[in-house]
Formats: sequence, C-alpha cells, structure tokens
Amino acid sequence: MDAQAHVNNGTYVDYLQEARADFLLHGPNRHLLGGGVVVVGHSVDFLRPVVFSAEPLRVELQVTEVGASRFRLAYELFHEGEPVGRARTTLCPFDFTRQRPRRLTDAEREHFASLSAPVEPQRELSAPPLRGRGHVHSFRVRWSDLDSYGHVNNVRYFDYLQEARIAMTTALDPGMVRAGSQLDDGRQAGLDEQMWLVARQDIDYVVQMDHRLEPYQVVTAPVRLGTSSIVLAAEVTDPLHPHADGSGLVLARGRTVLVCADAQGRPQPLSQSTRAALSAALVTA
Repeated sequence: MDAQAHVNNGTYVDYLQEARADFLLHGPNRHLLGGGVVVVGHSVDFLRPVVFSAEPLRVELQVTEVGASRFRLAYELFHEGEPVGRARTTLCPFDFTRQRPRRLTDAEREHFASLSAPVEPQRELSAPPLRGRGHVHSFRVRWSDLDSYGHVNNVRYFDYLQEARIAMTTALDPGMVRAGSQLDDGRQAGLDEQMWLVARQDIDYVVQMDHRLEPYQVVTAPVRLGTSSIVLAAEVTDPLHPHADGSGLVLARGRTVLVCADAQGRPQPLSQSTRAALSAALVTA
C-alpha cells in the first residue's frame, strides 16, 4: 500500500512477474526461467486502484505474439470481480554465459505458438529522447534489488522511476504533493486532497543494470500536458559512461501517464500553478 492508501503501481508489476514465473514453471518451457529469459519491455494500463482486501487478486495470462527470438504475453488483472489492470510484456531468451540474446528453439516456439491468441492492441505511448534534459535524480542499487540472474530485477525499475517522478514533480511545483504524504511543516497531507494516479506506465529495457557503489541516475521531464493528465518521459542512465553531449548511457526508457484526481479518484483539471510549472519544463522534441 502507498501513501494514498491503495496498492502502489509498482506492486502490480510484481504480481505480473509472479504470474509469469508460475506460467513458465508449469509448462514444457520451464527451463527458460532458470536458463535465462529477460524482459525487453513492459506496458501497463492501470484501470482502477486496488485497496486492501482479503479477496485474492487474479491474473489471467495469454501468449499473444511469438517471433524468432522473442515472445509476448498479455495479462488481465481482476480484484473483487472487477478489472483493475491490463498489461503486456515482451521477453527474450538470453544466454548469460555468452551475455547475448538467443533465438527460440523450434520446440519453444511451437509450444508458445500453440497457446497464442490475438488480443486487443494497446494504444501507443511515445515520448521524445531526453538527452539529459530534465530533472536529474540519483539513486543507488540496493542488495535486495538483484534477481537470481545477478542483475537488477525488471520490477525495481518501476521503483526508481517512481522516486524520480515524485522528486521531479514536487521540485517543480510543491503543490503536487501526494495525498497522505508528509509535508515540510510535519503535517500529513489529507486523503481528501488531490491524488496523483498512474494511469499508464511503459518501460523499455536497453542495457542490464548491475549492483555497484556508484549511483545511477534517472532523468525525468514532462513531454505532454492534457486537461487533467501529464505524460512524463524518463531515462535511467549511467553517468559513468557519458555520451558526447554529456548525458549518461541510457539503460532504460520509461513513459508515464499521470492523472490528477480528487479523493474519489475522479479526474480533475490541472491547477494553473501546476500547468505553468510543468509547461516551463516541457520537452517536446
């Protein structure tokens, strides 16, 4: 649960990972999980908040596309009889001995193809490259962030982007403080104040991230403003390997749709101060 008293958006992706691991473990391609398969990208639509309940959350999983060296899964998430999320994950078999992707074998591809079925496509969520433009948030990889392959687990990137997103928005406009958060004067923002809900989050994984003592960075910037929504772009970068323009090597790219809502979760227009602050930081090309 997060400060707004509902399940944090990053936790949805943990649920997807558990469902995906269960799916692979109980099929003939179970060797992929132990032998090596990496997430290339996630795309998640958050349909409604999930609050604490004894009722289990159900994830329905479907193979949707099978290529020569990757396959795609679609998920539907349900809680208390209602749809709460929809997601897609692209995965690639990976040879960790040679540190490179590999093609699916004929048997692997045939099994996934036998389960494949078309699903409704998601709308595209695009953003321009940031090239170092935006708010910079430094972070360190924690010991607990690593998975069994020895690199940062795909779910943890959602944590890094979330920390950077909150740091950026509150730095640009202190009025964007989240309901339930601690204020500078020690008070807690009431749950009857505005909420900021993640409606969509996509992440493309470019380079694996390892544990080290030196920090990595997330660069975040608004790229589009709607009536009640904001599209943010983010790039997880390695400042120890800079490009010629000074920006760090891009390890992952993220796109987030953030919606301003009232206490009942109904969208409400961005305030004039928020719109002005975000407009001044907008990256459009």
